[in-house]
Amino acid sequence: MTSTAKPPASGAREAHPDHLGHVIFITAAAAMGGFLFGYDSSVINGAVEAIRDRYDIGSGTLAQVIAIALIGCAIGAATAGRIADRIGRIRCMQIAAVLFTVSAVGSALPFALWDLAMWRVVGGFAIGMASVIGPAYIAEVAPAAYRGRLGSFQQAAIVVGIAVSQLVNWAILNMADGDQRGEIGGLEAWQWMLGVMVIPAMLYGLLSFAIPESPRFLISVGRKDRAKEVLSEVEGKGVDLDARVREIETAMHREHKSTFRDLLGSRFGFLPIVWVGIGLSVFQQLVGINVAFYYSSTLWQSVGINPSSSFFYSFTTSIINIIGTVIAMVLVDRVGRRPLALVGSAGMAISLALEAWAFSADLVDGKLPETQGVVALVAAHLFVLFFALSWGVVVWVFLGEMFPNRIRAAALGVAASAQWIANWAITASFPSLADWNLSGTYVIYTVFAVLSIPFVLKYVKETKGKALEEMG
Repeated sequence: MTSTAKPPASGAREAHPDHLGHVIFITAAAAMGGFLFGYDSSVINGAVEAIRDRYDIGSGTLAQVIAIALIGCAIGAATAGRIADRIGRIRCMQIAAVLFTVSAVGSALPFALWDLAMWRVVGGFAIGMASVIGPAYIAEVAPAAYRGRLGSFQQAAIVVGIAVSQLVNWAILNMADGDQRGEIGGLEAWQWMLGVMVIPAMLYGLLSFAIPESPRFLISVGRKDRAKEVLSEVEGKGVDLDARVREIETAMHREHKSTFRDLLGSRFGFLPIVWVGIGLSVFQQLVGINVAFYYSSTLWQSVGINPSSSFFYSFTTSIINIIGTVIAMVLVDRVGRRPLALVGSAGMAISLALEAWAFSADLVDGKLPETQGVVALVAAHLFVLFFALSWGVVVWVFLGEMFPNRIRAAALGVAASAQWIANWAITASFPSLADWNLSGTYVIYTVFAVLSIPFVLKYVKETKGKALEEMG
């Protein structure tokens, strides 16, 4: 399934304000998948220590239970496009909603550790599907004049989902008097944390019945009359609907279905531009950003901060993530992608180095000394801010723009797969690395942040203001 943004076609016009409100509703409904992406990815943060205690497992086993969802993410992302091309974007959303719901119930009521891990994989599959379907659907229904702004709904929904999950975790923990295994209504607090996702998952499913199928899919299966109705809904009645249908058909016929073979070069396996995309994806993860969203509560508790405060700091970090994302959305088309990436790399390197220094201090009565504790908290928030206003957004912008048309879909798939693999490596390794040396772990992340600077300077070209057809 491809959904590369294209310039306005001759039969199109800007959506009339009366129709724009409807388009925003459609976009927001589809972006609920992004909300669940963020929510399900980070809600586990509140349950990590409770799972460790409930099942009496070591850091290595715990890491595999946390990271195993990423296997489902990779499979879901790899298969979602083909599923959507066969049965439609809306049906794909509904399948994802069911999987999110089933995963939430199963994760909240596990029989054993293997059972919990299995439901984590199911949830991961739903995350992978949502990560592909949401942006593709929005690109296909959004009027060209508003496509960029409406497309940003997905990323905004992801960071809001992360923040809401941390707020819910904090509220549930307080209801359980600060005990992650405290009982509430016959279940432990961590079970409620994982189970509450049923509510947004069901809302996502219900909303999917209230929005239309993509005109592009409808045309691909011969339902041109319905496609015209949808185009009229989102672009207004003044549009030449026959011309728009012809334009979409022509664009679909012209598309090159890129394959893995198209990505191969003569010397180093992949073409150089593909390696650059892989590098961007990998560096985005190797700075350790997902430690902040999967393990922050555990991290703060390990240096003496009580559970309630650690959950609150996880929430405030998520708010900083939203602020940084908004900054990036405002600046990415004004100052360019490379400048944001470089500023973010420098800021992350300094912040991570400060965290490494703070965590190198000896604990006093199980806590960091006051100075190091303050530095660690401030640096952690600055790290998330610099990531969010740079690499969190610009990597996806780069990946959507940097590849030539003939290989874009396949190259983006390879780069996204590399990102999931790097995400898994960081997520699976952190508990064991932290047991080994927490400060040393942050030194490793600092090194990757520093190395990302010469990588961007030497290999990454600015894509701001360039047409997709100019990429080569």
